[in-house]
Amino acid sequence: MKVLTEVFRSPRRDEMYLYIDKQKGMKEVPEELLEYFGQPQAVMTLLLTPAKKLARAEAKDVCLALMSKGYYLQMPPAREEYLLDLYRAPTESRY
Repeated sequence: MKVLTEVFRSPRRDEMYLYIDKQKGMKEVPEELLEYFGQPQAVMTLLLTPAKKLARAEAKDVCLALMSKGYYLQMPPAREEYLLDLYRAPTESRY
């Protein structure tokens, strides 16, 4: 199983990527998803196989999604809860 894949990044969400089957194009990507994702910005084209190493997704899962749905959406990594708590914590001025 080999799929010629085009990868796009979202201009609205950091670390969100959309993989599409380059032969099918964007026609199978739901309009609502494209509205949420924003104007896709091309990152790379690659020949994807189940054995290929990807940073945050299983290539086998991506290939299966591309073959069945025509696209795969890679969401940003979950934020660590303690980092969110630090962000929410009020800061004091020491001066």
